Amino acid sequence: MARRWEGPTGRLLLGLAVLLDRTVTGKAAKRRLQHCRDAALRAAYRRGVPVEVLASRTRLTQRWVRTVVTGGKPPPVDEAA
Repeated sequence: MARRWEGPTGRLLLGLAVLLDRTVTGKAAKRRLQHCRDAALRAAYRRGVPVEVLASRTRLTQRWVRTVVTGGKPPPVDEAA
């Protein structure tokens, strides 16, 4: 006799497997995730989160985070006082 939740639970787990497969594997999926990550980094930077915190929390280098938050352009040069 089949249990009552086997069908819906199995379908839910299958949906989770499909979701993970589409978001984690493949070059296109990796690019999508990186674009989402970069957009989130830019949004956090615009809202006042410093580059040092973004880099330490994401385990990326500060140079890379600065490149991402400036939209791929080199970061602005600070003038010497």
